Amino acid sequence: MPLSYAQYKKQWGALFPTPSSFLIFIIYMALFINQGIMVTASQQADSSYSYNTVTVVLLTEVTKLLTSITVYLKDNSICKLLADVKLHVYILGLYMVPALLYCLYNNLAFVNLAAFDPTTYFMLLQLRVVVTGIVFQVVFKKQLSRKQWVSLIILTLGCIIKQLSTFKRGPVAGTPEPEAGLTKVLTNLSSVYTLLLLVQIFCSCLAGVYNEKLLKDTGVEVPIMVQNVFMYIDSILCGGLVLACRGELISAFTSKALSQVWQPSVVVVILNNAAVGIVTSLFLKNLNSILKTFASALELVFIAILSWIIFSIPIDLWTAAAIALVTYATVMYAQNPVVNRGRLDEVEDGRPTDEERAQPLMKPYPSSQSV
Repeated sequence: MPLSYAQYKKQWGALFPTPSSFLIFIIYMALFINQGIMVTASQQADSSYSYNTVTVVLLTEVTKLLTSITVYLKDNSICKLLADVKLHVYILGLYMVPALLYCLYNNLAFVNLAAFDPTTYFMLLQLRVVVTGIVFQVVFKKQLSRKQWVSLIILTLGCIIKQLSTFKRGPVAGTPEPEAGLTKVLTNLSSVYTLLLLVQIFCSCLAGVYNEKLLKDTGVEVPIMVQNVFMYIDSILCGGLVLACRGELISAFTSKALSQVWQPSVVVVILNNAAVGIVTSLFLKNLNSILKTFASALELVFIAILSWIIFSIPIDLWTAAAIALVTYATVMYAQNPVVNRGRLDEVEDGRPTDEERAQPLMKPYPSSQSV
């Protein structure tokens, strides 16, 4: 039975609960798509980098920190910022958890990319969709519905098929036959590094969900930009500690390393990545970690379509199948989205509660006579 306008409106309200949340959703995807394009543009002809990537990562975190402080100071004084930091300093310690998890994730990425071929690595990385659902249930004590789980599983399959398409397209010069590629994938799955990759996936999922927990529950009274300040201070400390342990802290900030960074293409990468960090916090505050996985999957769809339009890269059957699965999973999820407002409704007036939003979306609205 076709849905009425009121039912469509209720579905949309459950999916994007605030007026700005849909805009945040679009900007989040656009920034991540742009991130891939900008990083590729900053590479040399042999796909290497002419700059120190460690320096870029730390400068990105510093840019995020300065941006958060600047945004906060637009409507508040420096004294108010210091007062908020002092009042909620305990949150600084709590943000060390996601900071450490993200730091471990970034370091394991280098280890696993050296151990796995790119196809296997990115294919297994798609398991984070399902892992996010499991972690989300545990952290927020919310049971996902069967339809929500089915949509997550279909989304995972779509993402995996998209990665499998990289060696299903057929052999090109210097690449293995499809069967050889599949054999290599299966061989890599039996490697001890599979465990490290699963740890990497878990770190990413737990960090994202835990960050959402801090934004919506534990630290809901703390202004979001102050929470960002805490997050980026901890991230800088973690990154600096790792560099110090490796003996690379000084070399990352030599005059040569810094001069290589001040290239237009690299500066754009830093600014875009900083924007990604800020928008991600807004995404988790206004939406949730589950919808974030759908946004990441939809990026694959848009990148494939844009690559076809801009670079004339053909969309093969495997990519088309992946696009169809991701689209179907997104439509299914949109009909029954996860609702997670945390304690936001306690501090924001005039918003419906979780229980009101979680009512069956297909249930017909009462007539005016029964009200």
